[in-house]
Amino acid sequence: MPLISTIRTFAALGSGVIGSGWVARALAHGLDVIAWDPAPGAEAALRQRVANAWPALEKQGLAPGASQGRLRFVDTIEACVGDADFIQESAPERLDLKLDLHARISAAAKPDAIIASSTSGLLPSEFYASASHPERCVVGHPFNPVYLLPLVEIVGGQHTSAEAIETAKTIYTALGMRPLHVRKEVPGFIADRLLEALWREALHLVNDGVASTGEIDDAIRFGAGLRWSFMGTFLTYTLAGGDAGMRHFMAQFGPALKLPWTYLPAPELTEQLIDEVVEGTAEQLGERSIAALERYRDDTLLAVLEAVKTSKANHGMAFGD
Repeated sequence: MPLISTIRTFAALGSGVIGSGWVARALAHGLDVIAWDPAPGAEAALRQRVANAWPALEKQGLAPGASQGRLRFVDTIEACVGDADFIQESAPERLDLKLDLHARISAAAKPDAIIASSTSGLLPSEFYASASHPERCVVGHPFNPVYLLPLVEIVGGQHTSAEAIETAKTIYTALGMRPLHVRKEVPGFIADRLLEALWREALHLVNDGVASTGEIDDAIRFGAGLRWSFMGTFLTYTLAGGDAGMRHFMAQFGPALKLPWTYLPAPELTEQLIDEVVEGTAEQLGERSIAALERYRDDTLLAVLEAVKTSKANHGMAFGD
């Protein structure tokens, strides 16, 4: 049976930060959205998160018919997925929970609907083990804020078909995303493995008294972070090698990889370290609320994305290059 590749109804299970981001993105692209979350007060919290994201989505540009009014909240998993063309689960990162959820989701879903999970590291072969029609089940791992950042990592399990991977790519692209197919089922996938390494080093720097949380963030946002936003790591280092490119860079700086600059294991999360991180980030927040900082983040991300898009066009490059 061919899988659905043009969707009208998007199902979202889980309505936290990630789940609500999916809901906002789907609504902004003119879809009907059905959401489910068993937590008390989940519907009100979801609608508030979507409302907070909506100004940024309006600036980015809404699809014809896009409306927050096209969100419907239901009481059961079956009511959420039964009529959906595409299903995105964003439940907590617990294998037992996802196993049970996907057994129920896949039993109630249309057999030609793609089922995706937002998991950031669990392996699809494990939590889709009891799913019906597991060949249409994938990981679709996004990045926060989901409604603005385009990257989505697509990972298949041992039973996932090549058609499901390609169909998921088509659907996510239609939602304005940049799909990245992770070819091997590895914990943490690609982006989170890189982020985890940076996070561990940052915690060591705080723990060792080298820098505060704010100073570490400054080291990223006024340095490498600016280059990463449009060039990534490997191309940046290729330029660092001058006209001789990456081979010269590897020859010149490769030996430094043997120096004990970094740690691999994470530091022990002692109460003292946790307090230092919490106090440091509280100082960075100041009097601003999380919602206010989210709006600042969204406006700045829009500006960066537009700047990159414009600059690429001026150099004869497409945004996805």
